[in-house]
Amino acid sequence: MTPASLPRLRSTARYEVLSAGCVGDRVASTVSYVEDGSVRVVIDPGMVADRRALLRPLRRRGVDPGEITDIILSHHHPDHTVNCALFPNARIHDHWAIYKDDLWTSRPAEGFRLSPAIALIETPGHTPQDITTLVGTSGGVVAFTHLWWTADGPTPDPLATDPASILRQRRRVLRGARRIVPGHGAPFEPSPDRPR
Repeated sequence: MTPASLPRLRSTARYEVLSAGCVGDRVASTVSYVEDGSVRVVIDPGMVADRRALLRPLRRRGVDPGEITDIILSHHHPDHTVNCALFPNARIHDHWAIYKDDLWTSRPAEGFRLSPAIALIETPGHTPQDITTLVGTSGGVVAFTHLWWTADGPTPDPLATDPASILRQRRRVLRGARRIVPGHGAPFEPSPDRPR
């Protein structure tokens, strides 16, 4: 797989947005749950108005926080990380390593697979360390990413370390993703009126 290509994924995963994020007077990350077989993932367990917004939907699914196997951080800003400790048995993934207890296992994120339906790619731009989680579902590939804050962009990202890279990475993700779960908003389907 070259860096510009996207991994091929099985269509076996399911996902749920636990809490749709927001930006403005209040800030919250979009927090999502992905399941593929025995792999149970929470993506960006960051700031939310109430931690129960993360835990209640999991419990409705019959998932205990201790059963989460993996946490994925799109980047290291606190609004995407502060609730990691709610999931005490999970490995934590970022752009360059996997963390579990006192083990730091270095590896690049690009192409790393958590399961046959869940893969990471490196998508720098908002920060140099940003990653996107690609998930194969029965409805197509879903991208969990901070390349967009919400369905409306912003374009340009006012906090980006590399705005030109964001646009390149958006085009890359849109070559394979049928749905986008942005960093601070509800999921959306790409269309010609969405920011590229």
